[in-house]
Amino acid sequence: MIEAHGLAAGYPGGAGIHDVDFRITAGEIVTVIGPNGSGKSTLIKALIGVLRPGAGTIRRSPGLRIGYVPQTLEIGPALPMTVERFLSLPRGPGRAERAAALARVGAEGLEGRQMSRLSGGQFQRVLLARAILSRPQMLILDEPTKGLDQPGIAAFYRLLEQVRAETGCAVLLVSHDLHVVMGASDRVICMNGHVCCEGAPDAVADAPAYRALFGDAAAGALALYRHEHDHSHHHDHDHDHGHDHDHHGDGPAHDCGQNHGPARPVGGPSE
Repeated sequence: MIEAHGLAAGYPGGAGIHDVDFRITAGEIVTVIGPNGSGKSTLIKALIGVLRPGAGTIRRSPGLRIGYVPQTLEIGPALPMTVERFLSLPRGPGRAERAAALARVGAEGLEGRQMSRLSGGQFQRVLLARAILSRPQMLILDEPTKGLDQPGIAAFYRLLEQVRAETGCAVLLVSHDLHVVMGASDRVICMNGHVCCEGAPDAVADAPAYRALFGDAAAGALALYRHEHDHSHHHDHDHDHGHDHDHHGDGPAHDCGQNHGPARPVGGPSE
């Protein structure tokens, strides 16, 4: 759906990226992680065409429809705007389709509420509803759970898995929520100006580059991920409901071509 080779991009004085190879395929959930200033958001902006690359190539599938959820969107009380009005801009779909999108993300009944009066979780769900109104083939989310509490973060990731299962769209997101990322992703990309390592979540969790970047947080995230992962499998084996199960929620398994072996280190040492 999107491929990049040898990508370099950045803003003057801001976080830059270099020598980045990237790909995402249909139906895949890919999460980009890394410390502050590692170029995660820069990569997203380059992939969607907001930021012009300084080097390298980006290829998108012809006619690719992308739904984008930004990291921040300020709508203060000085700008009265209902949820319904927000979803209808600039020339949005009809009322029934807007209501269906809100229902899909668990935000039904919010049409008449002011955007500035929504809770953090409600606001993010409305942003996601707006993104899926375009019937995207790919959702791109830049730290969509920033500011949410832990239950809100877990609920939002479950919602993304549900949307992926229902629509078949790919999901690319930037996140700092390490242990939730491990349970919700098909593939994890660890960045620090370049791609340090990538692969299946359990492989990345064991990669020296991942541990070097996140230290104690990496160990804690790994322990929690494996506890939840093992508990999930124990539960599945104790309660055979007569269907196959996978590692990524209740949606159908997707052959995304990802490597389930060791994480692939990329490039030299972190800068």
